[in-house]
Amino acid sequence: MSIKTLLITPPFTQLNTAYPATAYIKGFLDSKNVQTTQMDLSIELFTTVFTKQFIDAIFKQAAMLGNKELPLVWEQKQDYIDKVDAVMDYLRVQEVTAAYQIVHKDFLPHGHRRIKLDKDLSTEFGKLGILDKAKHIATLFVEELGDFINANVDEFFSFTRYAEQIGRAASSFDELDECLQFETTLIEDEMLYLLDDKLQQDAYDLVCFTVPFPGNLFSALRCAQFIKQNYPTVKIAMGGGYCNTELRRLSDPRIFNFVDFITLDDGEGPLLRITEFIENKIGEKRLERTYICKNNKVVFTDKKPNTIFHHKNLPAPSYLGLPTEKYLSFLDVMNPMHRMWSDGKWNKLTISHGCYWKKCSFCDVTLDYIGNYQNTTADDLVNKIEKIISETGITGFHFVDEAAPPKMLRALANKLIERKVYITWWTNIRFEKTFNAELCALLSKSGCIAVTGGLEVASDRLLEKMKKGVDIGQVARVTKAFSDQNIMVHAYLMFGFPTETEQETIDSLEVVRQLFYNNCIQSAFWHQFACTSHSPVGKNPDEFQIKIIGPEFKGFAENDLYHEDPTGAEHHLFSEGLNLALNNYLNHKGFEIPLHEYFNFKVPKITLKSNLIANCLKE
Repeated sequence: MSIKTLLITPPFTQLNTAYPATAYIKGFLDSKNVQTTQMDLSIELFTTVFTKQFIDAIFKQAAMLGNKELPLVWEQKQDYIDKVDAVMDYLRVQEVTAAYQIVHKDFLPHGHRRIKLDKDLSTEFGKLGILDKAKHIATLFVEELGDFINANVDEFFSFTRYAEQIGRAASSFDELDECLQFETTLIEDEMLYLLDDKLQQDAYDLVCFTVPFPGNLFSALRCAQFIKQNYPTVKIAMGGGYCNTELRRLSDPRIFNFVDFITLDDGEGPLLRITEFIENKIGEKRLERTYICKNNKVVFTDKKPNTIFHHKNLPAPSYLGLPTEKYLSFLDVMNPMHRMWSDGKWNKLTISHGCYWKKCSFCDVTLDYIGNYQNTTADDLVNKIEKIISETGITGFHFVDEAAPPKMLRALANKLIERKVYITWWTNIRFEKTFNAELCALLSKSGCIAVTGGLEVASDRLLEKMKKGVDIGQVARVTKAFSDQNIMVHAYLMFGFPTETEQETIDSLEVVRQLFYNNCIQSAFWHQFACTSHSPVGKNPDEFQIKIIGPEFKGFAENDLYHEDPTGAEHHLFSEGLNLALNNYLNHKGFEIPLHEYFNFKVPKITLKSNLIANCLKE
């Protein structure tokens, strides 16, 4: 009999839908006859914290510590304790009878978030139905409790991350090591109780943690520490997005006090080899893309050639064992596109592996998850879609590609229609001119309701420097083609790209204003440019006229680089104004406000025509 493996998503990731890493690995290991169980410890912990019993304990702990932040929540604590179960039930299943109760002005307490809403209820809620009104009020209730926990009981607590501040830019393992010696918090105790309960149900030989983000690292290590102390014979592996991007130069052996193996890039091959190694079928020299510790030194074992499991040959992810009924729909932002990240249940699936473009200079194009592009067939995809629906009962799909190829999307849409498979889906794309009116109509017919894509800095000079392969005119026409088919468009925006001037930032905002005004895009988000060590900018800073100034690598993580941009603007100053303007446009207002009014310092006048986008659409 093969070894028993437990795959865990540690707290906290998305709350409305399962993070797909363990489902992919389970589908693969099942096909290789490795016994696997998966656990979403993130949703299990979250739904345990927000219960009457636990919230009561939170208030008692805060009282014991003498912490009285957020007095409005304190004053109404009994209301929060008594009603938290009803609110969580509503967020799981939006039942109209419960909605009427939740929207009643006196049913739920009015804390620091709800009070702000009370002033603005009619304008914000004009377009929302009763289910959404209730969902928004319920979301604010849970967020108020989350703020209270963070301020009074556990400073590491946050909805979709835990202790992110110590996982981010951890070039040294020192702080993590120190924090892991601290006493556990109330939240961590509950997490370890849930973990222990799971470990007692079966005799596992291997426990694997996926660490997609910095906000999962600390909780994964806390769990690993617990397993080492209480189940010393169990082996522990760690992999996922964080390891793949941040731990590529790992040399500090201290993390191996908590884990036995750390894998890089796709987890299928390395984990299969680890299971064979634990069963004594292979020696350690045949491990692939795996860090181990020998004689207190970090050793990277990578037998060449690697066993390649091509995207088209991989089985469908398996969602068996994930608690579909526990995921929660939140409505924190009214914008219909913006809400999709936290509202509704979505099966996550990739159409292709990696990115077919892989040229953008700010992107980690040197890493496998971007640079290694692999495709499959439309029939294979629809087979996987049908299998996932049979396991989850969910017909919503979020295709989480780096950039879904237009050719594959056309084939997929045709196949869904031909096979009468009815799904609702959205994905990430590049604004390719291939997306014309005819293709957008086909995608819409097959169930596509939204696309996201990178507009980045809306300046043709910088788009060329970024090697985006698009210009503003093309973006306007493509986004309009989608919008005309009632497919919502979300644009990722960037400010602070190397050498970007004040003028370009303001002109960029004007382009964004016009795109919203002309109904090309309905939603967007500004990120400040971050230089990473695996991007062309990070690898060739001179070419982009910037200077890397740290952080000094101290044996653990390396990804975000601090840089100076001597020829560019003081980028951080623009963040607030850009977001103020965007917030208006998201709610389809404020188009007539002159851009300089959003900034509390003098900014240049716009150099673009006010009908720039309208003219692009006429071409």
